[in-house]
Amino acid sequence: MSKVVILGVFVADASYRADRMPRMGETVMGRSFALGPGGKGSNQAVAAGRAGADVAFVGRIGEDTFGDMAMDLWREAGVTPAVQRGGGATGSAFIFLDAATGDNAIIVAPGVAGTISKADVEAEAALIGGARVFVTQLEQPMDTAVRALELARAGGATTLLNPAPAADLPQGMLTLCDYVTPNESEAEALTGIAVTDLASARVAGDALLAAGVARAAVLTLGAEGVLFHAADRSVHVPAVSAGPVVETTGAGDAFNGGFATALSEGMDPVEAARFGCALAGLSVTRAGAAASMPFRAEVEAVLATG
Repeated sequence: MSKVVILGVFVADASYRADRMPRMGETVMGRSFALGPGGKGSNQAVAAGRAGADVAFVGRIGEDTFGDMAMDLWREAGVTPAVQRGGGATGSAFIFLDAATGDNAIIVAPGVAGTISKADVEAEAALIGGARVFVTQLEQPMDTAVRALELARAGGATTLLNPAPAADLPQGMLTLCDYVTPNESEAEALTGIAVTDLASARVAGDALLAAGVARAAVLTLGAEGVLFHAADRSVHVPAVSAGPVVETTGAGDAFNGGFATALSEGMDPVEAARFGCALAGLSVTRAGAAASMPFRAEVEAVLATG
């Protein structure tokens, strides 16, 4: 069985770099365009695979060129696909990149991945429940994510929810999660607490634990790194700088893939968060989402110098 199993979405990222976003009815000239693989779940699987994990990806893609792109990507990254093909088109994402800062704004249309059902994940119950670490996000249907978490919990897997994009969660969903990894805006959406610094991040972390998260809330804070917040310890893990920032797309996915990989290897959770920060720190020094995910040797080199 795979040590890390990830349920999620693959989409083809269409990235546009420009000086600013256009207003409604306006056209602006872009500085560059790129088409490449993306989708939070797939990005996380690629991050885990390149970081050395035995990882499988559960999802759905089309019988089309974008679907072929996904299969090629997973083959290169060492990801085992547990995917169904057909039933519609593979999804895509529009990504605006600020030419000055590298910050992004994204619209995701998941395509056929948005139709993955509870029955589909139940067909992979042995794979999901047999994992050491199971990861999901919120780009696929919510009830499918909940059912997958139930299967993972029943099988004894450590469960990790990356609650992105921000959404209202059904009652009890957080009780199925050992770890939850929101960014600042996602933490606010879940708790109603604006996360502006470490103190407010700890308050939000307390709220997530009170809502049923079993082990820790791991709040990703961009350039400030990560807050690992559990009942018995609250540790600020600084960001890992690996060079000038080129693009932040995929940084959160790099963290989650790295964190899951380290947990699957039995690493202490705080050290696992540091490992995830190293992946994220490397990913922002290069363009692309899946394309920016570093390999294990790069991560170890950065950690050795830090």
